[in-house]
Amino acid sequence: MAKQVDITYGNALFELALEENRIDALYEEVQALMELLKENMDLIKILEHPRIDKDEKKKIVEDTFGNRVSDEITGLMVMVVEKEHIGNILDILNYFIKLVKKQKNIGVASVTSAIDLSDSQKAAIEQKLIETTNYDTMEIAYSVDKSLIGGLVIRIEDRVVDSSIKTKLDKLSKTLAKA
Repeated sequence: MAKQVDITYGNALFELALEENRIDALYEEVQALMELLKENMDLIKILEHPRIDKDEKKKIVEDTFGNRVSDEITGLMVMVVEKEHIGNILDILNYFIKLVKKQKNIGVASVTSAIDLSDSQKAAIEQKLIETTNYDTMEIAYSVDKSLIGGLVIRIEDRVVDSSIKTKLDKLSKTLAKA
């Protein structure tokens, strides 16, 4: 059920953004709202609280966001409160962001290395990913895992390219164990 809620509301916001030609503005707003909500999870807890009636919750949303975000985002928040789906708001906003990135042909990748990568190495990785995928731009999250020993593990959606020394050693070990 939660998955359907994400899709339904995320699609609705995306379609509205397309109709009003406001994809970029709403995309930026949604990203800022997500950060705000992640930093203030108590607000979501208040809006989920069963002892607070819907009208009070809607008033909290309107007072909190009314003059700070667009009418579309405030309307979405009020609607989600009204339908008692506020617990799914981060998933809804994530789904909207995913749709915008797909429409703008932005790839999202995670790159794990054994050591911190230099800016030039990161730029080379980004360039190579753009060249070898159908994306126009890439958003890459970098992390370090010393257990890899060397090499990289790159994840894009459900695809993984693992060129780490750890994996190569594991494969070699399994091959030798069979021999």
